[in-house]
Amino acid sequence: MEKFLLIDGNSIIYRAFFAMQQPMTTKSGQHTNAVYGFTNMLIRLLEEEKPTHVMVAFDAGKITFRHTTYGDYKGGRQKTPPELSEQFPLLKELLTGLGITYYELDTYEADDIIGTLSRTAEEKGRNVLIVSGDKDMLQLASDHVKIALTRKGVSDIEPYGPAEIEERYGLTPAQIIDLKGLMGDTSDNIPGIPGVGEKTALKLLHQFGSVEEVLANTDQLKGKMKEKVEAHADDARMSKELATIFRDVPFDATWESMKYDGFNPVTSIVALRKLEFNSIIQRLNLSELDGEDLHDPAQVEASELEVTIVGEEQLPELEKVLNTVEVLHIESHGDNPHHAELVGIVLSAPDQYYFMTPETLLSEGAAGVRAWLADGSIPKHGHDLHRADLVLHWIDIPFAGASFDVQIAAYLLDPTESGQSLNALGAKYGLPHMPEDETVFGKGAKYKVPEEEILSHHLARKTAAIRELVPLQREQLEQNEMTSLFDDLEMPLSRILADMEKQGVAINTDELRELGKEFEQKINVLVTEIHGMAGVEFNLNSPKQLGEILFDRLGLPVEKKTKTGYSTSADVLEKLAPYHDIVQLILVYRQLAKLQSTYVEGLLKEVHPKSGKVHTFFRQTITATGRLSSQFPNLQNIPIRLEEGRKLRKVFVPSESGWSILSSDYSQIELRVLAHMADDPGLKDAFLHDMDIHTKTAMDVFGVTKEQVDGNMRRSAKAVNFGIVYGISDYGLSQNLGITRKEAGDFISQYLEVFKGVSRYMDDIVIEAKKDGFVKTMLERRRYLPDINSSNFNLRSFANRTAMNTPIQGTAADIIKLAMVHMDQALKDHKLNSRMLLQVHDELVFEVPANEMEQMKKLVPEVMEKALSLSVPLKAEVSYGANWYEAK
Repeated sequence: MEKFLLIDGNSIIYRAFFAMQQPMTTKSGQHTNAVYGFTNMLIRLLEEEKPTHVMVAFDAGKITFRHTTYGDYKGGRQKTPPELSEQFPLLKELLTGLGITYYELDTYEADDIIGTLSRTAEEKGRNVLIVSGDKDMLQLASDHVKIALTRKGVSDIEPYGPAEIEERYGLTPAQIIDLKGLMGDTSDNIPGIPGVGEKTALKLLHQFGSVEEVLANTDQLKGKMKEKVEAHADDARMSKELATIFRDVPFDATWESMKYDGFNPVTSIVALRKLEFNSIIQRLNLSELDGEDLHDPAQVEASELEVTIVGEEQLPELEKVLNTVEVLHIESHGDNPHHAELVGIVLSAPDQYYFMTPETLLSEGAAGVRAWLADGSIPKHGHDLHRADLVLHWIDIPFAGASFDVQIAAYLLDPTESGQSLNALGAKYGLPHMPEDETVFGKGAKYKVPEEEILSHHLARKTAAIRELVPLQREQLEQNEMTSLFDDLEMPLSRILADMEKQGVAINTDELRELGKEFEQKINVLVTEIHGMAGVEFNLNSPKQLGEILFDRLGLPVEKKTKTGYSTSADVLEKLAPYHDIVQLILVYRQLAKLQSTYVEGLLKEVHPKSGKVHTFFRQTITATGRLSSQFPNLQNIPIRLEEGRKLRKVFVPSESGWSILSSDYSQIELRVLAHMADDPGLKDAFLHDMDIHTKTAMDVFGVTKEQVDGNMRRSAKAVNFGIVYGISDYGLSQNLGITRKEAGDFISQYLEVFKGVSRYMDDIVIEAKKDGFVKTMLERRRYLPDINSSNFNLRSFANRTAMNTPIQGTAADIIKLAMVHMDQALKDHKLNSRMLLQVHDELVFEVPANEMEQMKKLVPEVMEKALSLSVPLKAEVSYGANWYEAK
């Protein structure tokens, strides 16, 4: 039998947002937590209910036909947080990708669309399940129509039919409208009768049956109740009318258009990848479907390129033309370049391509080719030359001379474009089609290097694409005034990062193991204490068992439930901490357990067998703001709020005896950039006089003296200072400070009233972005904002906030990169042996011999502070010690 699933889109995404309050954003900063929660709920419903037809209904706008009846309808609602409103278009785009129909219609609400569709489906004998968080929907229940109301977010739903409504309320579905007529609904600003709550309304309905009958029998009421009912009779009638779902919406979608036959794997994976929902891709087994059965090298069409497979006999011919080679491609396999396997290399002279296997490249006869690769005076063009440098390093082949990397150029030309593979770039620039890597090599466990004929032609195509891309991208860089950013910053930085990564960081593995034992002992003590408080032993890592202890055994208040039981997520535990001492111990246990597994055991696994060091990989082409990110392992994310986390830095030591670790950190770099870019007198004055910026902000915003600034004032000022940099909203600030949205909104308004330069900057940068379609940093790094002029309010709002904060964050990223390039040169100019090891956000970490320490203590902050000239001073604070912990 046909089964129709109808989902109240506005209600569910709203509940998903507030149920998943932990931050969840894409690499570009787009909030996605509500869409993620909605999607997980949708998948579960589809799996459990197995509908034949699906529709998600949305409200089309703020004004509905009900406003003609009551102008203040929904008038008391708070403005939707921008972190949520910007997710509505994302959800609709995702639904389209998943093949789920959605519908909205001007002047009507989602309730009316659902009411109409459920009525027509019921008339044709179809079963309907409506999913919503709104009890108004209960009026639609019937023998064929069931209502699933969400409880505690969206993970738990409670089904209602006429029998369940009778059991819960003692009413028929139709009487739900009368219930709302009498008691009103604060969420929709429906007045009802003042002083009549659910209990009183039910009592009246059990006695009289309807609003009309209550009003007709006021003589049977007494005292104040009679006065209220008679005085507000018109309000009750209007409230009932407002609460009645309209079930005759003019609807133009067909039954066939709402048919659900399962997700289309191709469009679904594209939509899910855009939102970076990797766990959902895996849950739906789309990661296996994507590229499945593609590995068929025989289907790879023959190339028209002239490719020479170089063996011992062809090496002399290749050496003769090396002086004409400018383009190369180095293919490797493996995510971590420090452990990747070289697959093959192609060198390209004009109209001729030379392919070599790793064995040929390492042979005695290829010494001339290896010398060419190591010659820094010979410019080389390629794709991801940073990775190529690392892969060659681990087989003892030096690489130098990277001149033009088409991946870096693509990233600068559009940092929000995720497709930087040669195949994607070729398609973007209209180059001849080349097969995907998965077509040639297979995917995942099916990966296999094909025979040389196929491999050589595939890599030659890639090399040909690089040759075509270089002049096209060079011209675009010139047009965008990015030539200096590319040639003087990003390309030199690529080589510097590779040198740092090859150098690696020494780890005191004995200290790390001792730290692991210390963590383990603390974990064991915590487990014993927790079990003692619980009065029973249980598995702390089992959410189910933990939930039973906290909520069934200890009787703590239930914050939210999941399909499998009680939620024991971090945000739930933090809210429960005041109720019982066991909760704080559990939170500490989790932190220590994560330190033990992710960092102690994780770092030990990352020690390279050849060097005995840890070698991270800095990603240069990932973030939309220009910041670097770190992988294998991520050394930018070592948690330092907990003392045990800070202790992890003790294991990072110099690689030479008698040397020290030196760290230099920019002080409040983004706020200094903001002061310069906004030309704000108040902010500039604070930095020019070396004042504590958060104290200064508190003084100005609260109108108090320095001595009157207390801890809470400074904390609030700090939150809004950094919030302004990151485009925080009143909702976001209220969550950070634990205050109401109104208080947060007033605080932001007060801040912008005091710092008028900041307010003016924010207005001006949005106007500029609307005109240009992009914003840029002081070094001309661009970020395009295609939605800045969108007619969609939510998309436009997100673009506006991005326009405000990207130039600040991006310029701060440029400054630390400039400091690295200048520092690399300074080390060479002063002929120092000190080495730059790491960049961690606004911090540079070095290892320094004792005889160079005094010079480095002066040189490093001097270079960092002169990286870029601003109207306020840059400040770098330097420290040093026997390990990274002591240096901080």
